[in-house]
Amino acid sequence: MQYHGVLTKMQTEFNNPIQYYLVFENDFLNVNQLLGKKIKIQFAGYQCLSCGLDKKIFRQGFCYDCFYSIPAAGDWIMKPELSKAHLDIEDRDLDYERRVQLQPHIVYLANSSNVKVGVTRKSQIPTRWIDQGAHEAIEIVEVPNRYLAGITEIALKEHVSDKTNWRKMLQNDVLDLNLVEIRDSLKEFIPEEAKDYFIASNTETNIHFPVLQYPKKLKTLNLEKTPQFEGVLKGIKGQYLLFENDVVFNVRSSEGYVVEIAVT
Repeated sequence: MQYHGVLTKMQTEFNNPIQYYLVFENDFLNVNQLLGKKIKIQFAGYQCLSCGLDKKIFRQGFCYDCFYSIPAAGDWIMKPELSKAHLDIEDRDLDYERRVQLQPHIVYLANSSNVKVGVTRKSQIPTRWIDQGAHEAIEIVEVPNRYLAGITEIALKEHVSDKTNWRKMLQNDVLDLNLVEIRDSLKEFIPEEAKDYFIASNTETNIHFPVLQYPKKLKTLNLEKTPQFEGVLKGIKGQYLLFENDVVFNVRSSEGYVVEIAVT
């Protein structure tokens, strides 16, 4: 089997285990079916996910020019507290920012290597947790816009981390914790504007990943430095492909790369 196309983050289906798909323009690939098989990846160039041109990818699948101009890469994406659509203040494109920012958002706890606090649109639950490689997660508040989620995250990260240790996550060096208790302990630190949105009655979501063997010493595959790679797929977790010999490949950070994939 051979596939050719532009890498984008793997699409997922919540199941036991999670189902992963690489989606190309005219084809798709159920990655779970490749476990235990040898895969060859050939780097063939770039294609910006915004302008579609063959330009070196800068960040998030976008070329330099697009990253600093399109609304989908505004600063409020990574820093929700900078959202201003609720004030009718434009960053790059107010119509776009209203569509994304002025919808229900979730502040959550996710446990992938350690417990961390995060923000995502309600429509992205549980996808966001899966992408982070979390084996358990729980909602803290559901607020009506991105700004309220952002200021809540800022307040809570004074008491719990907002970062994932991706190495521990991939090595499965994790603990099962009581997220309900941790959520309840954080309630008093929620900003006044968001206190009424606290969720007190939900339970943890548990997530199971398709992994045959976890790596011990991580070796990151960079297609720009190693344009041709071949190895047996041992697992999928977060947005990473886990290969034999402890090689790991971050699909998300390789968005916009044109690749040829052969399965034997």
